[in-house]
Amino acid sequence: MAVLSYNEILPKSIINYNNEPYEVLSAHIFRMQQRKPVNQTKLRHLVSGKVTEVSFHQNESVTEADIEKMQAQYLYSNRGESWFAEEGNPKNRFSFPTDSVQEKVQWLMPNSLVEILTYEEKPMTVTIPVKVDLEVKDAPPAVKGNTVSGGNKLAVLSTGAKVNVPLFINPGDIIRINTDSGDYTERVEKA
Repeated sequence: MAVLSYNEILPKSIINYNNEPYEVLSAHIFRMQQRKPVNQTKLRHLVSGKVTEVSFHQNESVTEADIEKMQAQYLYSNRGESWFAEEGNPKNRFSFPTDSVQEKVQWLMPNSLVEILTYEEKPMTVTIPVKVDLEVKDAPPAVKGNTVSGGNKLAVLSTGAKVNVPLFINPGDIIRINTDSGDYTERVEKA
């Protein structure tokens, strides 16, 4: 594990802070008047997802977290848990509390491939593709003259997620969703 000085703690790196794994969301190094430089950071705990602000001073350092990546399949969500199985080893099953991964699981169909970050061989968090293609299950018909709201309507996808789509989208269409923002990006031609 590499030791990072205060000015090497940069966004997207994963560090050990108080013996827990944290992802660095933002970092800003500044100097106030006659004082020594400080790195003001926002850290997200990999297990709980809580974001905290931490200032690292010039004499402080942290170690990089020993994070491994594992390919897994999303199986299902039931009774407050979302279940996954390691790809190629279906006996290695594990779950996350649904409320901690709901914003990611809502875009996944059963048997979708995902990447799991592990810390000390324990699953920590789920990483999903930035864009996914899903089928529209239900979309209300377009009403003529209903363009005051920019010409959008609420559609229900095959995973149960709801997203605003343009008026020309109909049930059965395949659409591409940006999973970071939850926004519709484009309609995809059926293969």
